[in-house]
Amino acid sequence: MDNTQNILARIQEITTKCHSAVILVPTNPSIDAIAASTSLYLALNKMGKTVSIACSQKVQSDLVASDKIQNVIGAGGDSLMISFPYSDGAIDKVDYNIQGQSFNLVVTPRLGHQKLNPNQVNFSYTGGLVDVIFVIDAPTLNSLGTIYTDNQNQFNGKDIVNIDRHLTNAYFGTVNYVNKTISSISELVLSIIQTLGIEIDRDIATNLYAGAAASTNNFTSYSTNADTFEHVATLLRSGAVKKAFKKPVPVTAPQTMSFPQPQVINSMPSHSPEVPKSSPIESVEKEVTTEKPQTSQEWLKPKIFKGGGLI
Repeated sequence: MDNTQNILARIQEITTKCHSAVILVPTNPSIDAIAASTSLYLALNKMGKTVSIACSQKVQSDLVASDKIQNVIGAGGDSLMISFPYSDGAIDKVDYNIQGQSFNLVVTPRLGHQKLNPNQVNFSYTGGLVDVIFVIDAPTLNSLGTIYTDNQNQFNGKDIVNIDRHLTNAYFGTVNYVNKTISSISELVLSIIQTLGIEIDRDIATNLYAGAAASTNNFTSYSTNADTFEHVATLLRSGAVKKAFKKPVPVTAPQTMSFPQPQVINSMPSHSPEVPKSSPIESVEKEVTTEKPQTSQEWLKPKIFKGGGLI
């Protein structure tokens, strides 16, 4: 058994034993990174695992399951998170009260700003324990941005599966599935899904095909080889739909306001410091860059009330 087979066998062992997992992608992810991570997400769901995808910044993409990308590390959990679009200065105060057996969270907009649209309020659970962390297309953990720098304790003692093709990869995982000559991350994830014995359905095949096509400039780049076309043939036989996908667009505004635990009302999240990016592998895709929003002035931050008292 060669080294690649040993690595895949180890990934299969870790994945089979785990109950929950999180898949992490770097800031400004490429189509290939989103395609690979969402395909792995769909595959692990088929195995009955509790799984989530996370990125330091929210991204918009038309790939299947890209709407599952969140900005917190967690797999299920008991803490109810309430989130909705927010822009600096839009909220005047946040309060709560208890009437009978009802807990009421009261969000008051600042004068001149629109009131909250109930249709834009999302509810989810967070804080669940994670057994294994899959890191997709990141040469270092710092490439993940604040999802790593603000949560380093959650990486301690965890199995970290590092899946990458960057020439500069730091081999930071407990398992490192790194191939610096392969043409796309999606092909690496395809090998993992095949090793796990999971059926590649139309959605998984379409996502992986899109990732490989985008990474190779529609199979014309220097990295495209015979193995690439063998992988593509597998995806097409599995029902992959050949269509153009938009490059993921980072969402910088409006921001998301979250309340991780009902019993503690948090103030608006501050912007995290910018994390230096590692040099990416040579690629035909242009990186999407975004300007970092300026930190709001102190007087714009909403006043937080707890149980009727000003904090």
